[in-house]
Amino acid sequence: MLSTICDMGKILVKDIIIYAYHGCYKEERQIGSDYRVDVWVDGNFSNAEKSDDLHDTVDYVRISDIVSEEMLIPSKLIEHVAERILSKILSEFSEVQATGIMVKKMNPPMNTYAESVQYHLQKNR
Repeated sequence: MLSTICDMGKILVKDIIIYAYHGCYKEERQIGSDYRVDVWVDGNFSNAEKSDDLHDTVDYVRISDIVSEEMLIPSKLIEHVAERILSKILSEFSEVQATGIMVKKMNPPMNTYAESVQYHLQKNR
């Protein structure tokens, strides 16, 4: 049986800090809140390892732009925002085999103090 080796790399954009207007309560969508977002993509980036050319990889600037663009669109749930971000990444970058996100809402409005509430999501091709 023939075996093939597939190199997989991971690009991680960590702690993107954004002020956005998500939440189920009207006040949350008016006042806004701080968010921190981590996004990662998996793919075969071996060409970039050899060529040293941006065209052979996924541009992390574009990834952060996608996060910013989608975070600007208010949603009731951070789950909804996370899904939109990952779907857009998969539609723009055919070389991405899997992608994941962690959206962290800082100081969420609750009856007790919590530093944050987080939602993690992963999508594969």
